[in-house]
Amino acid sequence: MSQPAHPASNRLAPWQARASASPLLAAALEACTPSSGAECADVLDLLAMLGCDAQTQAAAVWFELAQRDLPAWQFHAPALPLDVQRLVEGQLAAEKVWALHAQREATTYEGLRRLLLAIIRDLRVVFVLLARQLAKMRGAAALPEAERLALAKLTRDIHAPLANRLGIWQLKWELEDLAFRYLQPDTYKRIARLLDERRADREAFIAQVLAELGAALEDAGIKADLAGRPKHIYSIWKKMHRKGLDFADLYDIRAVRILVDSVADCYAALGVVHAQWQHLPREFDDYLARPKGNGYRSLHTAVIGPEGKTLEVQIRTHAMHRDNELGVAAHWRYKEGGGADAEFEAKIAWMRKLLEPRADEEVAAELRTELLEDRVYLLTPKGEVFDLPHGATVLDFAYYVHTEVGHRCRGAKVNGRIVPLTHQPRSGDRVEIVTAKNAEPSRDWLSPHHGYLNTARAREKARSWFRRIAFDANLAAGRTLLERELKRLGLPHADLSKLPAQFHLKSHEELLVALALGEVSGGQIARVLQEAAHPVEPAPPPAPPVARHATPDHSALRIEGVGNLLTVLARCCQPLPGDPVRGFITKGRGVSVHRADCASLARLARRDPDRVIEVEWGRATAQSYQVDIELRGFDRKGLQKDVMNLISNVGTPIVASSSRLEGRTGEVEMRFTLRVKDFEQLSSLLGKLVALPNVVDARRVSAS
Repeated sequence: MSQPAHPASNRLAPWQARASASPLLAAALEACTPSSGAECADVLDLLAMLGCDAQTQAAAVWFELAQRDLPAWQFHAPALPLDVQRLVEGQLAAEKVWALHAQREATTYEGLRRLLLAIIRDLRVVFVLLARQLAKMRGAAALPEAERLALAKLTRDIHAPLANRLGIWQLKWELEDLAFRYLQPDTYKRIARLLDERRADREAFIAQVLAELGAALEDAGIKADLAGRPKHIYSIWKKMHRKGLDFADLYDIRAVRILVDSVADCYAALGVVHAQWQHLPREFDDYLARPKGNGYRSLHTAVIGPEGKTLEVQIRTHAMHRDNELGVAAHWRYKEGGGADAEFEAKIAWMRKLLEPRADEEVAAELRTELLEDRVYLLTPKGEVFDLPHGATVLDFAYYVHTEVGHRCRGAKVNGRIVPLTHQPRSGDRVEIVTAKNAEPSRDWLSPHHGYLNTARAREKARSWFRRIAFDANLAAGRTLLERELKRLGLPHADLSKLPAQFHLKSHEELLVALALGEVSGGQIARVLQEAAHPVEPAPPPAPPVARHATPDHSALRIEGVGNLLTVLARCCQPLPGDPVRGFITKGRGVSVHRADCASLARLARRDPDRVIEVEWGRATAQSYQVDIELRGFDRKGLQKDVMNLISNVGTPIVASSSRLEGRTGEVEMRFTLRVKDFEQLSSLLGKLVALPNVVDARRVSAS
């Protein structure tokens, strides 16, 4: 004989009956068999109250299976819509935040709330999380004490503040009250006794006030929207605690709000309220004439309402209400305290739009654009949360943790795996920094080509360390860096006299110090040298089209004293825009363009000096130029693959390559023929190649 169904499981019966209208929800209820029918039904009821769609409701049920039996969920998931899969994955990702909170080592609950929003890509997940938490809190009385307290603390620290910021008042007050009830039961019961009435009675009182006030405003010809609710117990305690008041000194245990169209209507409505009931003069605040520092605007008054009970009345325009709730004066900011964060507040404001009835597909598309995350939220091994700009490296993270941690950083692990210092972690990653006792920063960290530090804050901390050392040491380091850069670019004899002025520096010594401190990069120097070689000139008047036979590089060169000639970039020295160049008139191949210091050109000039002509780079440049580079280092597994991948990622096509390995010493030499745009791209590439493990040197060479 079968056992009768448990009464709790019957809670799902209405949803199972209604599910025929939603195949997604019906499939979820059939496959998942929630372990707690009452809790699942509670979640679905709350989501329906919030106006959530069938996908969200189905995902709430599927999560029951994913949490209980992950392989079973993974079996069903591919057959479900992608949105449902993402909603379930978002709920699973949120478990990371709950686990961090359970450690009780994460002292910044604001950081955990931000981490939660960062790892959730579909914002409907937040509504499921809040509904599920409230359902759990409603049944928390049956849990063991330790489990009940942990659940209440999580609700107080994470869920209730999020519900508050999203303006989900239907859930917020109950989450706060239930958490308060379990965490401070004696205080909760004392305030409940002081209220001396049931919540239902207080709600009935508010309904009576709204009816009387609505009639009075209508008689006065004032068009207004009224809303009200009784203060819940946690809110009463919080105000008593924050202002140091006794219960008898509170005049806003019951409150109503009046929304009108204009400021004039605000003061007219105030007159109606004071005519209807006796007001308390000391409890009047005019935040219209004197807005709060955060821009909050409203009229606040307290009166003795029906039955001799005190009542708070707030009066404002609809526009003020939108600003106060969604804009720079958002109520939660001054209630919870803390500084402003415009980007995060904008995200919260957009999230609240999901609750509006007009949140159609157009709004959803706008949300996807507006809420692209530009911060990453990373965890320390102890569970502390740090938020960094998008693209930050693990070395940036080290400096955000502490300046000395950054200075002494010598390695990092992300989720237990060793990564290079240039690795860019993702939100939710746990980053462990490996430090040395007496280590110091490397000057390579300041070079943007190497990609160690991508945030201005971390770069400035590293620069500050180098500023503290002797001027002579910085001068010597800058000289070494400049010589190395010019050697890499094949410009040992470049004219550097005008460089300081280009960077608004007074002397060559200041330039060297700026280079040592990373305030000037090798790529910037390369670009200035290139611009100095062919300054921008006024564009000549348009000329009629003339048929010509020239290589793609012809338009980049100007030949003095002659007409149109075929130009060819010499393979022996492979000049780039920015190189000082000269031309040599060949037999049958036009003008061969060489670097001015090319040894082959010197030999040709000694033999036929009359055929040497002046050539300079013009305003236009070709799309790319061929150049040879040489790389030296010590062989290791995957070295050649790393080099090839880096060259490919930089966007410099490889024309030819060769390598030679010295078996006895393990030394390896690689040569590549590439096509680059200019000096700056070449400089950047060479800098990144040298940063690879086991690479000793990378420089530009002549093809001959």
